[in-house]
Amino acid sequence: MARAALISRRIPITLTRCCPRQVRNVPTPTLWMRRGFATAKDRPSTETAQQPQREFDNRVKIVEVGPRDGLQNEKKTIPLATKIDLIERLAKTGLTSIEAGSFVSPKWVPQMNNSSEILSHILNNEIPSPVPITYSFLTPNIKGLNAATEILSQHASSSQTPETKVPSLEIAVFASATESFSQKNLNCSIAASLENFRPVIAAAKAFLPDTIPLRVRAYISVVLGCPFEGYEVSPHKVAEIATTLLEMGADEIALGDTTGMGTAPKTKELLDCLWSAGLRSEDVAMHFHDTYGQALVNTLVALEAGIRTFDCSVGGLGGCPYSPGATGNVSTENMVYFLESLGMKTGVDLDAVADVGNWITGEIGKVNESAVGKAVIGARSRMEV
Repeated sequence: MARAALISRRIPITLTRCCPRQVRNVPTPTLWMRRGFATAKDRPSTETAQQPQREFDNRVKIVEVGPRDGLQNEKKTIPLATKIDLIERLAKTGLTSIEAGSFVSPKWVPQMNNSSEILSHILNNEIPSPVPITYSFLTPNIKGLNAATEILSQHASSSQTPETKVPSLEIAVFASATESFSQKNLNCSIAASLENFRPVIAAAKAFLPDTIPLRVRAYISVVLGCPFEGYEVSPHKVAEIATTLLEMGADEIALGDTTGMGTAPKTKELLDCLWSAGLRSEDVAMHFHDTYGQALVNTLVALEAGIRTFDCSVGGLGGCPYSPGATGNVSTENMVYFLESLGMKTGVDLDAVADVGNWITGEIGKVNESAVGKAVIGARSRMEV
């Protein structure tokens, strides 16, 4: 009863702008909290604050990054068959977006050296799923994009009929919010990396737009803390990079708390700064790591700010090879349970994804880092006794 009373209250909070440049002609708003959060479009101006609030949007998109971000740091070689099996199991859980591989140099990320085979499998086999799925591949440079588009071109030319079904596809690039991490991760400055992404994004957008349109996602790493520069990552710099990537043609910006150093106040400060720079909540996704146990707290802050897309990894798999000490992504099982408990709708079958997390962690010899996943499996086991 107390919880029900708490989440039904409407609490006014005045947001302060952290960026000096005001792009949108919107006064500093009052955020009316209903059920604990509000969408970006629910922020009424002072003139319309007394009008009825728009319908609350409780739909949340979960981006499953386990097959790529979750496995890329594993030292033991994972068989191609296991990776494909993981993707196909995840496809049956109601997920609508799965990060499937990465076209990077096997010298730097050897675990991703069979991403070509994974893309070919997705194109040549209609993977069973209850809902349409977008499959995403990291292509950090033009060489990686060319490798991916060559496979796509071969598939397009070999298709027997125009009615041949092609799954939705997305390519991704990744920038850094700090110079130190950019040098460690990409061997170049932030400015140079952005210039390198420009032809990648342009070529992706120009590639067979009527046959195989490619969506572009742009990651920005270490937005809430850097392993080399510490906690004080400039939100203004993140906003500048995000704006540049959107202007290049990126469809979405995924903000990565790569180290898991983010806190609730820092998350709010960052998002306030992005809104002041003219970004919209629908332009942004959040990618939290749970190194310090703050991923779900930060998720709630992002929900209140209007974010409706969140990355997570089944079984809590993951970690960045260029971020010392960073542990896995927030687990998909924990994220789904948390969001659904707040009245949000993910469309993901929690029992099914818990089974996948239990299977893949056992398959590769890792501890299942999902508290919810283990609880779901345990509760089911007790009921079957």
